[in-house]
Order: sequence, then C-alpha cells, then structure tokens
Amino acid sequence: MNEFVFENNESTRVSSRLHTENRSAKAFRSKKGERRYWILLTTFIALGLLASYGLLVYNNPVPVNSPSFIPVVRRRMIAIVSMVVAAICQSLSTVTFQSITNNRVITPSLLGFEALYSTIQTSTMFFFGLNTFLSFNGIGAFSFQVIAMVLMSLILYGWLLSGKYGDLQLMLLVGVIIGTGLRSLSSFMRRLLAPSEFDILQAKLFGSVNNADPRYFPVVIPIVIITGIILISYSKKLNVLSLGKDVSTALGVKYQPGVIFGLILLSILMSVSTALVGPLTFYGFLVATLTYQAAPTYDHKYIFPMALAIGFLIITAAYFFMYHVFNAQGVVSIIIEMFGGFIFLIVMLRKGTL
Repeated sequence: MNEFVFENNESTRVSSRLHTENRSAKAFRSKKGERRYWILLTTFIALGLLASYGLLVYNNPVPVNSPSFIPVVRRRMIAIVSMVVAAICQSLSTVTFQSITNNRVITPSLLGFEALYSTIQTSTMFFFGLNTFLSFNGIGAFSFQVIAMVLMSLILYGWLLSGKYGDLQLMLLVGVIIGTGLRSLSSFMRRLLAPSEFDILQAKLFGSVNNADPRYFPVVIPIVIITGIILISYSKKLNVLSLGKDVSTALGVKYQPGVIFGLILLSILMSVSTALVGPLTFYGFLVATLTYQAAPTYDHKYIFPMALAIGFLIITAAYFFMYHVFNAQGVVSIIIEMFGGFIFLIVMLRKGTL
C-alpha cells in the first residue's frame, strides 16, 4: 500500500492511497473468477462432446455389429461437422462484431447477410423456375453465394469506413436499410410463387444442418479453419479496438484499418455459415450473450474459446433433444431462434437502448 500526501499553502492535507494489491492487469479480476472460467469451459466442452456422441450413436436403428452401422454414423457425422462449422462461424463473427462496434446487442445479421441469401434463393426460384432452383447446388453455386455476400460487405465497408467521413454507425444504418429492402423484395417475390414452389423454397430458407451438402466441406473447412485462426490471433488488437476509436488511436492502433480487417474476417465466416446451413439470425446473439456471462473478462483470448464451447453445446444439445426426446426434427432452428429472440428482448428491455 502506497500513500501520497500533498500539502498546499493553506495547510490543506490531501491523502491518496493506492491499494495495489487489489489492482491487476490480468484478464480476470481474481483467482476465483479464473477458476470459475476454466470449470465452466471444461463443463461446456464435455457436455457438447456428450451431446454430439449421443447424436452419432443414440437411437441408431442399426445394431453396432452390423456392417450398416458405420455408414449410418458417417451420415450423422455430416450433421456434426455442419454444427461445428456453424458454431465456429456464428460465435466468432458475433463476438468480433460486437467488440468492434462496442455494442453487445447488435449482431452481424444487421448487415443483411441472411437477407441477401434469401434474395438469391428466392430470385433463382422466381426467375428461373423450380427445376433450375433444384439444380442450383454444387461448389459453383455455393461459391457464388459466398462471393456475393463477401463482395457486398466489402463494398459496404470500403465505401462507408474509408476516407474522411468513415463512420461505423452510418455503416450499420445503411446495412439495416439494405437488409430491410432485400427482405421486402424477397417477400414480394415469394408471394407470387406457386404453393408447391413456395413450400420447397421455404424449407431452404430455414436454417438447418440438414441443408448442408458434404460436397462443400473441402472448400468450407479450410476457409473456416484459416479465417478462425487469423481471427483468434487478432485477439490482442480486438482488445484494444473494443475500447473505442479515441482510446485505440491513443494506444497506437490504427482504428479504421483494424476495424475493416476484422469486419472482412467476420463477413467471410458469416457468408460461409449462411450459404452452408441457412440463416440463423439469433443464434449468434444467444451464444455471445451467454459467453459474456460465463467469461467476465475483456480478453478475447479467453472469450473466443468460451463462445466456441457454448455455441457447439447449444446447437448439439438442441438437435439431440429435439430429435431423440421430443421427436420434433423440423423445429430445431425455430426453437433456437425463439430462445435467441427471447433473450434479445430481455437484453433490450434491460438496456433500454441499442
């Protein structure tokens, strides 16, 4: 404990004490908080692995000693891989986006990724018909959707974040307007479709791991791994960027280039996730909100692993319970979105503002 004493001409004595034993530059405020973090992280990882194991072998109609057992497990493994990809993309991109914008309510969905995906799918059905829509798959179609969404984000970032009048809030506002316009356009086209075409299209527009095509994995997995590693290695700079423009600049970090680079990385992850499994609007928000409660730290080196563990646990546990407990295979994404939207409303009502 250090004590500084100052006396002015009027003999007024001012005493200031610095309790250095209570001050720390570590990621956690106390050993207890750090221990709680590691316990929760280990628990979430174990539960996620348990849920994924249940999805692979539980209620398998084929006996273990049957030659058909492995093909069934391999088919289920496709869904597990899709869940891992969705968890990585949604959790990392949402946490990064909220850190960059310094706001824990808004999500990357505000930039219109889901709306653009919906517009591409609806336009294909509306202008080219059912046969073309059903044949609109494969690496070429997947790459087209990813590139279109990434290009839209690059144009948006390059236009609104570069130059003299670069403004993050303006970018968010324009993103909301573009997303709303695309949703209105796709909704109008869907109303003009035949009932059979509408049903097929609507099934495609619901986020589901069943939409994932294993032919995309040789492209998706390397992209997700490389982008995720780059983003995690970007953690230290994200710690500074999350403090805001003025503080980042004062600490010697180039704010605008750093923000643009982070937004490009998260746009790649969001585009891949949306093109692979479909829109998951509130899933990322749910994961991020729970992560902040489980990992009370500013350091993204610890936030990212917790977000990945929680994201994987939520999606695997949801599919396990809906498939094998409640026998409601078609409503998994709806349940996740419902809980995410419910948590979003609670956070909004508590904060009172975006």
